[in-house]
Amino acid sequence: MRRTTLTLALTAGVALLAACQSTSSPGSSSSSTAATPAPAAASNKIGPGMNARGEVVDSSKVEAGYGQKVKGVGDWEGEITGKPAPGTKFTRLQIGMSRQQVLDIVGQPTDQGAYVTGKAWIPFFFGADRYRHELAYKGQGRLIFAGSGGFDSNAHLIWIIHNASDTGYR
Repeated sequence: MRRTTLTLALTAGVALLAACQSTSSPGSSSSSTAATPAPAAASNKIGPGMNARGEVVDSSKVEAGYGQKVKGVGDWEGEITGKPAPGTKFTRLQIGMSRQQVLDIVGQPTDQGAYVTGKAWIPFFFGADRYRHELAYKGQGRLIFAGSGGFDSNAHLIWIIHNASDTGYR
């Protein structure tokens, strides 16, 4: 009986480990491509924090899934929401860029912060998106980065939120 219990426990552990490892993580490939739009979803819904023209009016209320899905540098997948402000440096950014590459282009943010995602609590999950780092820029919008562990500098841009009226504070 003890051997059967041990066998069942090991089988369950192996199944859990296999399920966690099969979760795909962005950036697993090292090829570099320009951002290409993914097929658009057939949705005419107006997202939270957005107006009918597709512009972001409140960055803090924006939710994923209402922007344009893109595939960027290193096969990173991400989203671009809203319409760029005139003359913004955000138009030079690509999904998948490292945090330092982005800072070299757009400069220091007005405000910033970090938070963990639900993936941080999955045992044996070693992929990306365990935490997010958000940079806010007054009059331009927000940039969201995904990182794999701790609050490291190995974060990549996964979401660009264009908002010409952004206050620059989270």
